[in-house]
Parts: sequence; C-alpha cells; structure tokens
Amino acid sequence: MLSLLTLEEHYLSPALHAVPHISPLYATFPPPLLAQLLDLDAPRLAAMDAGSVSLQVISHGPGVGDPAQCHAANDDLAAAIARHPTRLAGFATLPMGAPLAAAEELARCVADLGFVGALLENHFEGRYYDDEAFWPVFARAEELGTVLYLHPAFPTGALRESYRGNYPADTELGLSIAGWGWHADTGLHVLRLFGAGIFDRFPGLKLVIGHMGEMLPFQLERILGMEARLFAGRKRGLRRVWDENVWVTTSGMVGTGPFACLLRTTRVERILYSVDYPFSSNVVGKRFLEEVRAKGMVSQGEMEMIGWRNAEGLLGVRVQVEG
Repeated sequence: MLSLLTLEEHYLSPALHAVPHISPLYATFPPPLLAQLLDLDAPRLAAMDAGSVSLQVISHGPGVGDPAQCHAANDDLAAAIARHPTRLAGFATLPMGAPLAAAEELARCVADLGFVGALLENHFEGRYYDDEAFWPVFARAEELGTVLYLHPAFPTGALRESYRGNYPADTELGLSIAGWGWHADTGLHVLRLFGAGIFDRFPGLKLVIGHMGEMLPFQLERILGMEARLFAGRKRGLRRVWDENVWVTTSGMVGTGPFACLLRTTRVERILYSVDYPFSSNVVGKRFLEEVRAKGMVSQGEMEMIGWRNAEGLLGVRVQVEG
C-alpha cells in the first residue's frame, strides 16, 4: 500500500484563534471541524493512518496575524512537530502586512524550526503580491531555496461585493469561496505575479498552488495563445515558468476529470497529492488515488511520484514507505 505525503493540510493555533479579527472566521465552523483543526496529536494521526498518509505538512487555517502572533502560532506548530517528527512537518504562517518582518519570520522558521516553507493567503486585505512591497518575502524564499504555497483566501471589499446577486446569502458566500471565487482568484494571482515579472526577478522561486491548479490547467492553452499580447517583455515564457517554477497539488479535488486535464497540461514531476484536511477527508483522498490507479491514468512509478516522491524532492523530507 502507498504511504502518502500531503501538503495542504491545516491547523488552528490558539494564538491566532484568540485574535479579534481572526476568531470570527471560525465562528460558523461546526464544533467537530474546529476540534480537528485544533488537534495536532492522536486524533489527527489516526485520521492520517485511515488515509495511508505517512507525513502531513501542516499550515495554518484562515487568518493573518501580526509578527508576534505569527511567531507564537509557528512555535505552536513546531512543538507539535517535535512530538511527532516522523509524521508532521510545517509551513510557516507569515505576517504579510509587514513584509520585512514576514521575510525574517520565514528565515527563522526554516533555519531554527526546520519548516519546509510557508503558506501565504492569496491576498492581504485585498492587496496582491504583484505589489513589490511584498517582494522581500519572495526574495528570502529564493535565497533560502524554500517553498511558498499560495492558498485561497476569503474575498474582501469589492471582490466580495461582486458575488452579490439575486440569490440567498449562502449562495453568495459559496460562490465567493470554494464554489468558484477562491480558485479563480488564486489562479488569476499566479498570472498577476507572472505579469509583474516576479519570476524574472526571482528565477529560482518555488511556488506551489492547490486544487489541481486553481483553474489554470483548463485555461492554460488559451492563455498561452494570447501570451505575446498579455505578457510582452518577460524573460521566460509562461509555459517555461509553469514547467520550472510551479508545482500543483490535488488538494480538495477528487475528480478524475480535472485530474486528466492536469495530467495533459503539467509535467508529472510537478504534481503532488494533497487532501486539504480537515476540510476534506483523507479516506476520500485515498479512494480518489485508488480510482486513478484502477482507471490506468498513471503508471505505478508515476503514482509513487505524485503520492510522495515529488514532494520529498521538493521539500527535502522523507516518508516511511510501507511494503
């Protein structure tokens, strides 16, 4: 049986849960989900075992704190990793409202805590990272040779307003997040970064995106057909950057249709299995891989690459593989 590595998996630190502007984000979460987010011990490990997950790379859930709050949250995660060093690894949470402090916190987490990168929310209060004020974080990531994972975030301001319509509030919210907006906006953000020249400035940048590519694999051919007009002056084309600087996880997506599209547009060496625990189930993720195998969509060697070997190479970690 495969022993899997997943890397879009979440927790909630009490240090951030108590912050007044963050706690409302969790107010409507069902109590069992909240308990799963807060847990970094036996129940989490049991859920991993049920889905054949050997190693889980954990990142914080919604909400961005200030430098002191992020420092405390990262220390909470580091303590859990120390309790379970063969089962857990970490992505830092960074205070993106203070980019220079965020760059220093990234360096601390990698050098002192042994984290394997950082997960960034898709924007900071409506500001996107094509703004060069945020680029010290990307510069430090390239310098460290570490990973930045760009993750969807709740929409704010005018973006949230754009989802209002002649339908219930629950429909509005759903469309603005997992039903559409999260993924469209994160995919657009990748294009904004490319258009701003961030991959020219930092050619060694390692960027991970989830959810089978945040809609980009489906749109990639059309975008490439417009590239000369959209992205004139870039040192490397979008296809080359996609192949050299971007990795894609399957997090939260368990359909073989989107997976087939991902396989057609993305090198198998750049595809990484993930679940999006606890928002998605490790067991359901395992069934998805079993369906992929049963349909012959990938070879056994490619299954191992997607399941753990690619992530091992990217993150510099090792899983304990069962026979």
